Amino acid sequence: MDIAAYMAEVGQQARQAARAVARSTTAVRNQALLATAEALDAARDELAAANTRDLEGGRANGLEAAMLDRLELTPARIDAMIEGLRQVASLPDPIGEITDMTYRPSGIQVGRMRVPLGVIGIIYESRPNVTVEAASLCLKSGNATILRGGSEAIHSNQAIAACLAKGLKESGLPESAVQVVKTTDRAAVGELITMPRFVDVIVPRGGKGLIERISRDARVPVIKHLDGICHVYIDSHADPEKALSIAVNSKTQRYGTCNTMETLLVDQEIAADILPLLADAFREKGVELRGCPQTMDILPDVVRATEDDWGTEYLAPVLAVKVIDGLDGAIEHINRYSSQHTDSIVTENYTRARRFLTEVDSSSVMVNASTRFADGFEYGLGAEIGISTDKIHARGPVGLEGLTSQKYVVFGDGHIRT
Repeated sequence: MDIAAYMAEVGQQARQAARAVARSTTAVRNQALLATAEALDAARDELAAANTRDLEGGRANGLEAAMLDRLELTPARIDAMIEGLRQVASLPDPIGEITDMTYRPSGIQVGRMRVPLGVIGIIYESRPNVTVEAASLCLKSGNATILRGGSEAIHSNQAIAACLAKGLKESGLPESAVQVVKTTDRAAVGELITMPRFVDVIVPRGGKGLIERISRDARVPVIKHLDGICHVYIDSHADPEKALSIAVNSKTQRYGTCNTMETLLVDQEIAADILPLLADAFREKGVELRGCPQTMDILPDVVRATEDDWGTEYLAPVLAVKVIDGLDGAIEHINRYSSQHTDSIVTENYTRARRFLTEVDSSSVMVNASTRFADGFEYGLGAEIGISTDKIHARGPVGLEGLTSQKYVVFGDGHIRT
């Protein structure tokens, strides 16, 4: 296969389809989503057979257990894909919304209309359910999309692609509105991220290496985050019961997610009282603690933390712990080491909470809540395409609105400028 020619054809078809999707009605796009849900339900056997091929290939190639788990399409996960499509169909349509209409002294009216981005390229690894999640959000927000999944999920993704094509066809939308790249050749990724004439934005979902490569080589704007180095700071004015619950949940509810706490900061005024309680709770969960010298004075059996630990995303039952000199010290540490993903303070002091919200420069900043809430569904977005730690266009969980832009619209009645 000539990869460059193939990807150019995919891009050209996506650009043409994007125009059709952008002018389609909400009802038509919702029909495509619901028809896809029905197609998935009817194709359970085909999906299972394709997924079995991928799982067998993964085992033969030595994929780790965690990767195999992400790759598997269980009946429950197929149910979740179907339900996700129905949920996205039920969400309000952002396209065409006009806001901020004002009369200018000249007599014209000026406002802003929400519009699709155009063609969105999504590059992801392992989890075939992302194919449905990404396609549904892009389609609902009036965009065409090009999906490039991992080679380990090629058969599963193509089986899902067939269901998406059926749903699009039944609604009257072009099947090229959602294209799943058919080749596993990595050169396809290089082409996708360097086609600005066809692709308007790239969303990478995967490991740090993948995202670093795309951020470095792309000639198309990228919505991404590299790491999820999330902090919980337990203030001297914290409620101990809340602090214990929030810290344990932030770390142990799931280990392998980008919104899992990786560093726990504890105010030195309460460290001697609360650290032993926290240590007991984490030990029960099998979490290894790596502490600063002050932490080790209170908990002599913890592993000594190195400088690297403060900037590490473990994605595992390992937690860095540091005793900190008050709120100023916590804010300074977080702004130095945080990946600007999600950081939380536990405190009963309103003034301190407001300072933390104002001065911590992250895409999600929380008061008395677990970092695990940093998620599109939990934020009421219905679903998310990913989480952005960038500051331009979209920041935090990226839902339907994050897949759109705005343009100015002007209404006059024969007005001319003098």
